[in-house]
Amino acid sequence: MSSEQTPTPTQTQDPAGPRPRRLTYAAALAGLEGLALLVGGVWMLVLGLTGAPDDRQQAVTGGVTIVVLALLPLLAARGLLARRSWSRGPAVITQVLALPVAYNLIHADGAAIPAGIALTAVAVAGLVLLVNGETTRALGIRGPGAGPGAQK
Repeated sequence: MSSEQTPTPTQTQDPAGPRPRRLTYAAALAGLEGLALLVGGVWMLVLGLTGAPDDRQQAVTGGVTIVVLALLPLLAARGLLARRSWSRGPAVITQVLALPVAYNLIHADGAAIPAGIALTAVAVAGLVLLVNGETTRALGIRGPGAGPGAQK
């Protein structure tokens, strides 16, 4: 096969070219999740400090923990936008961790059910976008057996 028939990694990934839409969408979903966590964590922290929680220390600790956890998808979103290959791992982890949370929300009562459905949709869409071939090529991630010595 000639190089015209089988694209080389440099032909499939053009860092100076436009960012694939799927990569942009994946970054937007990760950023959205990070912002939601940040807002929730700050809200929990403020209520823990100014309200009358059952256990102030637990409320403050929970708020700080959620704010810190928000950094994972926010950093992943930034890395995806900058086409950093390391960013796909934290973004995938965020989506996988969102699924059990969504499951619990769906099995709760009231307003938590639509929130669980929305979170499920975002997490599944994020995973689909992150494992897409166009996204992995844009990030310079090679599949199994595609190392430098792989046969064509």
